[in-house]
Amino acid sequence: MDAASLYFRAFYALPDSMTAPDGTPVNAVRGFLDTITKVVADRHASRVVACLDADWRPEFRVAALPSYKAHRVAADQDGEEDVPDTLTPQVPIILDVLDAVGIATAEAAGYEADDVIGTLAHRERTDPVEVLTGDRDLFQVVRDEPTAVKVLYLGRGWAKAELLGPAELAAKYALPTTDTGAAYAALALLRGDPSDGLPGVAGIGEKTAAKLITEFGSLDALLAAVHDGRDRKLTTRARTALIEAEDYLAKAPTVVNVATDAPIVQDRPDQVPAAPVDPDRVADLGRRWGLGSSLPRLLNALERA
Repeated sequence: MDAASLYFRAFYALPDSMTAPDGTPVNAVRGFLDTITKVVADRHASRVVACLDADWRPEFRVAALPSYKAHRVAADQDGEEDVPDTLTPQVPIILDVLDAVGIATAEAAGYEADDVIGTLAHRERTDPVEVLTGDRDLFQVVRDEPTAVKVLYLGRGWAKAELLGPAELAAKYALPTTDTGAAYAALALLRGDPSDGLPGVAGIGEKTAAKLITEFGSLDALLAAVHDGRDRKLTTRARTALIEAEDYLAKAPTVVNVATDAPIVQDRPDQVPAAPVDPDRVADLGRRWGLGSSLPRLLNALERA
């Protein structure tokens, strides 16, 4: 689970009139718990990890591309992410509930949740993996072997969730059917993403990027063709744009590609518990924060799993 992506989405999807007895908004908390309930009850997950941002804007990415997420930095806090005031106090509540219930969390110092997910997915050799996120960046982790990795994309909410593996991703973006995850990362790099401060290559949108990666097979092969005047598959316009963006193209892979070797610290085994590890604390948190039916639904889902 891409925790920050999911609780941000819950925060904006549910009304801030959902509050604790002391008036603290708990809309993100309740929405996040409802998502875990669906993961257990609807997706039949036997192992769950909530992946966290130890560093939402890692230094190694900023060093490569200073514009990376620069527009999200809070004006009054050096290096801190600009997060809505009513969301910030909800994050510790989410972590407290996860701890009391017994849902694993994982993070890696100096890395984002995407890198934790990329590393866990890369390591997995036993079970098929579903990555829950509202962020398209994680499409790059899909694979068929040695164990299947798919992305359950919640960008339009649970009712319109898309489950994407390599075949579905290739069809959706007109990408190659082999190494589709890497092809998507190359597409994202060329296309750019203003929400992350990635300028992309001028004049190359999503469809053109997909066409180029499909024709050349990989980003490296495409860049090798830029200075090969004999290659007629590359138009003069595209060649010129790629040459002008050479500095960006040299640095962007460090920013776009998720890590597969992040030094993960996980707080507990990832097996879904049949019952909360600390039921008294769970009950206290439910009362204190007015979590209504969200917490009982999760506990019922765990018991039935």
